[in-house]
Amino acid sequence: MKPLEHTVAAPSDVPVYLKLAMVTMIWGGTFVAGRILSDALAPMLAASVRFLLASIALLGFLGLARISLARPSLKQGAQLVVLGFFGIFFYNLCFFYGLQYISASRASLIVALNPAVIGLASWWLFKERLGRLKVAGIVLCLGGAGLVIVSRDPTLLQTAEHGWIGDMLIFGCVLGWGIYSLFSRSLNESLGPLQTVTWSILLGTLMLWGACAAGGDIRFAALASLDSRQWLSLLYLGVLGSALAYIAWYDGIRRMGATRSGVFIALNPLTAVLLGALLLDERLTALMGVGGGLILMGIFLCNKPLARPAEKAI
Repeated sequence: MKPLEHTVAAPSDVPVYLKLAMVTMIWGGTFVAGRILSDALAPMLAASVRFLLASIALLGFLGLARISLARPSLKQGAQLVVLGFFGIFFYNLCFFYGLQYISASRASLIVALNPAVIGLASWWLFKERLGRLKVAGIVLCLGGAGLVIVSRDPTLLQTAEHGWIGDMLIFGCVLGWGIYSLFSRSLNESLGPLQTVTWSILLGTLMLWGACAAGGDIRFAALASLDSRQWLSLLYLGVLGSALAYIAWYDGIRRMGATRSGVFIALNPLTAVLLGALLLDERLTALMGVGGGLILMGIFLCNKPLARPAEKAI
């Protein structure tokens, strides 16, 4: 007789699922914090201060935990420079300048392509298995994220003059985040998520401040004029939205793979919408609820345990 097949749950994965869901909730909150800062600081200065705070938080954590900052090899150093460039510097450059041409809603619709790009790149470059359930899950996540975003702003599909420049820049965010997520495997194994994140953020922060100085955007008077609410937003962006969230994200990739972790990004627009309703009195619609349901179903399908053969029936 043919061996029976059944799905076996992996209880050890549950904490990782919760951690990744928490990361996307934190990243959803960064949109609210970013809005609070949008009229107070130039985009490049805000990004530079955000990652300076993240660097201080990470180095402080290493000091309190009495963990020495690792000395990467020449090869590891080159890999870390690539991660810092694409994941921190390039991503933020594309993001902040892209928003000068298109709305945040349209940008989030493009960024929602991340799960599909990560999944396809993992399959193509690293031969990661991409079965029917994962493909269906990615499609549901894309559809759900798109529904949430479009129902929030139905006009975002209209392209403004020179809007294609913004579209290309925001797609650069997708490219940068894909590289940051995918090309960390060997570093996660050799250095660990904490060291990988710390070094990539330190290097990316140096790049951001260099670009900020070159563009003449360093204005300490603007920082001095921030109120307590704006400083709390910066601390949220730097400590929670960058330092802690990036460590948890890398740990999820190390334990579950880039594709299964990547689909959780689809929760980002959903949590941003929910937090916007709670904190900024933004309107919720039934379509947003439907989109949220599709996202959750897509994540479930992508992370559904694969069928494993059971013992042969006698």
